[in-house]
Amino acid sequence: MTARRQRHAETTASAPDDAGAFRERLLDGLAVSIAEVGYRNTTVADIVRRARTSRRTFYEHFSDKEACFVALLTDTNTAMVRQISAAVDPAAPWATQVRQAIEAWIASAESAPAITLSWIRDVPSLGAPARRLQRDVMEAFIVMIQTLCDTDEWRSVRAGPVSRQLAIMLLGGLRELIAATVEDGGQTSDVTEVAVQASIALLGPRA
Repeated sequence: MTARRQRHAETTASAPDDAGAFRERLLDGLAVSIAEVGYRNTTVADIVRRARTSRRTFYEHFSDKEACFVALLTDTNTAMVRQISAAVDPAAPWATQVRQAIEAWIASAESAPAITLSWIRDVPSLGAPARRLQRDVMEAFIVMIQTLCDTDEWRSVRAGPVSRQLAIMLLGGLRELIAATVEDGGQTSDVTEVAVQASIALLGPRA
């Protein structure tokens, strides 16, 4: 292989990795800007400045600020699902598993308070992209709950699997509880116990 062809091969092989790195830098730049000035006051120029890249690179990855925001929230919620799932010990008593999941959920929300607040305040203003995002995120959490509750430990205390409707009720209640707490200036950890007890009541054995 000639030196020219070797350089071309190396460039081609590294391109996907480079693209992924630039995407992550842009998402990190948006996250930092949201923490500092809020989503609504953030511009594409703010994002690329914090990401230390160019507007051209930004538009190679995202059509506009809103698309970047949706990508950031999608990645954030995907990571949250992974963290919650990893925190739950399927061999532990079922009530302990509920506490593990809730504590992991709240810890994840508290690790990025600006993103949590932006989800509450800014997503409703996005229109159609927000509705798609909310549906996709809801579906991911429904699958997570049904998967976590489909083990020998859970089957020993429940007559059947967690229904989609029950999962939606649980998720909606937890999200509203966290949203109200954050909007009122509280910490998400303030609602840990009530969230654990409510989840146990909903998911626990039926008479």
